Amino acid sequence: MPIPYSYDLRAKVLQAIDEGMTKTQASRVFKLSRNTINLWLRRREETGDCKARVGYQKGYKPKLADLEKFKEFARQHGRKTQAEMAEAWDGDISARTIGKGLNKIGFTRKKNLWVQRLG
Repeated sequence: MPIPYSYDLRAKVLQAIDEGMTKTQASRVFKLSRNTINLWLRRREETGDCKARVGYQKGYKPKLADLEKFKEFARQHGRKTQAEMAEAWDGDISARTIGKGLNKIGFTRKKNLWVQRLG
């Protein structure tokens, strides 16, 4: 995820615009897009400052947040298919999410068959 522009740069650009520089000139001098400058100006109008947003969620909220609970569930329902496990789970969840969760906790159905060769 890209990091936001520094507050110093934002302040310099907006100060230059306040002193009479046009948005196009500022975008060329500071090597920014006009859209970025417009967003900073709009944020300053709405909040009074042009600081970058903080505290917003990065990524998605996992459906299987409690992995210990899911491990116990996988031990109890390990013989079922992923679709059957999705139906048995308390909540709306897909079979694919069950598969991802099983992979995350290291649960596998692969058999370790050791075939001895005679001869």
